[in-house]
Amino acid sequence: MSELHVYRPEPDELAYTFGGRPPVRRVRPGDVLRMSTEDCFGGRVRSVDDLPTVVCRFPYLNPVTGPFHVEGAEPGDTLALHFASIEPARDWAVSSTFPHFGALTSTSHTATLQPPLEERVWWYDLDRARGVARYRARNSDFAVDLPMDPMHGTVGVAPAASEVKMTITPDAHGGNMDTPELRAGVTVYLGVNVDGALFAIGDGHARQGHGEVSGVAVEAAMETTVVVELIKAVPTPWPRLESDAFLMSTGSARPLEDAFRISQHDLVTWVAELTGLDHLDAYQLVSQAGEAPVGNVCDTNYTMVAKIPKVYLGKVAVHDGVHDRLRRIASTL
Repeated sequence: MSELHVYRPEPDELAYTFGGRPPVRRVRPGDVLRMSTEDCFGGRVRSVDDLPTVVCRFPYLNPVTGPFHVEGAEPGDTLALHFASIEPARDWAVSSTFPHFGALTSTSHTATLQPPLEERVWWYDLDRARGVARYRARNSDFAVDLPMDPMHGTVGVAPAASEVKMTITPDAHGGNMDTPELRAGVTVYLGVNVDGALFAIGDGHARQGHGEVSGVAVEAAMETTVVVELIKAVPTPWPRLESDAFLMSTGSARPLEDAFRISQHDLVTWVAELTGLDHLDAYQLVSQAGEAPVGNVCDTNYTMVAKIPKVYLGKVAVHDGVHDRLRRIASTL
């Protein structure tokens, strides 16, 4: 019988790596987990005067809640996490520009001689009843309401080979992929690398444009509910997502074209496996029916997403229809 777990970590219980930490809780396949997550600044930026480089200390950025040990999970399995709900925990959120971070400034990887961009904080009032985030310009009276689209920028499992990775780094284990596709109603598939999987979730965004161009979204603490499932003896090479309408593959690397290739290769081979098409026929179908939204272009690795509408694939059922089954469970919560 499934069990409901509620976990609200204290600040010193938050994690800043995938791998290298003992589990905070143990859950079983079929269980429901309700958790609190902090924003990428750990809640320390509480006004436009709180500059992140002053109130935060590297590497204690981008905290995640977890890790959680999944009973029976072993290397070679696939962990399925269905995001039943992702809801802002506060009536405010923040964003910023960061020196030497983001797509339109010099960085440690692209070193140039001009000075870094100004560090500036933007405050967003969140109207949770109306589902909008209020953008206000800092140097004029311009303001506009943006529709909220809550998501998690970071979800992953412990990496393979006893590696420990900072939560800000996306890779084959998941991590800070920063794709707006990771919203409520989506099932994420992650390849298990260690006993127990050791998954963690964080980096809530009230909304984010594709690419997270400035490097910082509308960063918000979240109350999140996931349904946990385990698919035995089926590996997943890169994180995959399934919604009611789409199948999606991710790829994370530098340069961006390699992230693009990884995501497209994974989707082509996944479509071939599901439909029975050979690789070139699947390649042609994805080439003409696929989409390629950008996750992030600012992290230590960049992330691309390849997606295709399920309606073009015939009557395929991923992992025997686990997404539909978990969605039905979520609808009862």
